[in-house]
Amino acid sequence: RGEMLPIIFFSVRFGLGLSSLQSDLRAPLVKMFQGVSESMFKVTHMIMNYAPIGVFALIAVTVANFGFASLVPLAKLVILVYVAIAFFAFVVLGLIARLFGFSVLKLMRIFKDELVLAYSTASSETVLPRVIEKMEAYGAPKAICSFVVPTGYSFNLDGSTLYQSIAAIFIAQLYGIDLSISQQLLLVLTLMVTSKGIAGVPGVSFVVLLATLGSVGIPLEGLAFIAGVDRIMDMARTALNVIGNALAVLVISRWEGMYDDAKGQRYWNSLPHWRSKEKLPAGEISKP
Repeated sequence: RGEMLPIIFFSVRFGLGLSSLQSDLRAPLVKMFQGVSESMFKVTHMIMNYAPIGVFALIAVTVANFGFASLVPLAKLVILVYVAIAFFAFVVLGLIARLFGFSVLKLMRIFKDELVLAYSTASSETVLPRVIEKMEAYGAPKAICSFVVPTGYSFNLDGSTLYQSIAAIFIAQLYGIDLSISQQLLLVLTLMVTSKGIAGVPGVSFVVLLATLGSVGIPLEGLAFIAGVDRIMDMARTALNVIGNALAVLVISRWEGMYDDAKGQRYWNSLPHWRSKEKLPAGEISKP
């Protein structure tokens, strides 16, 4: 019936039970699940290769039936998603960074190449090794980098969850469905859970939406309407995911008292594009 919460609840309980077994007993089953997971992502990837053809047909039918005016709501959706992502990046993450003595603008400068790559490919997996490498160079200990970054790629998906919530409300408004406060909270909580553990590949948030909308009574057919602009929004939310994961490394490092300010300042001074403006005298460390 499309009810995801019972499935998620059972999956969590089953995972806890599986983890309590001895390694020789759980290893074959874990390996099988990993194989099924990888196979399904391959199937999804094959389908996404042909998706542009189907999306073109869907948009063509919509424009033919309703005219170019039907594209205006989609443009508003894209603008809203970009504004929300920019607000979250500069205000929410900016305040968190400032609270722990960092600057989100500096972080964006450090990862300018990785952000361009993640934005253009809509895949955060492509920059994972570089995020770990640069965070270690910027003063975070290797133990925290090697744990927080891979974990964040599965559980700290700020951009994906933000986009999914906005898209779900958009589709509900498209069908004239007035969601109550309890339904909206249920939708957000469900998306927060279902978005955990997803792969950092293009279009995966679209699959999560497909599996989630039915839990609050939103027609799944509405996803066809936003399929044509999903890639545009996918690129922005991927870039936000990268920034969020990088900041999480610094926050945890500062929280645990393991961040190396001197090493971080030396790395910042070594960046050629910003040395002339930001470089400090040798031996001088900026205070948080």
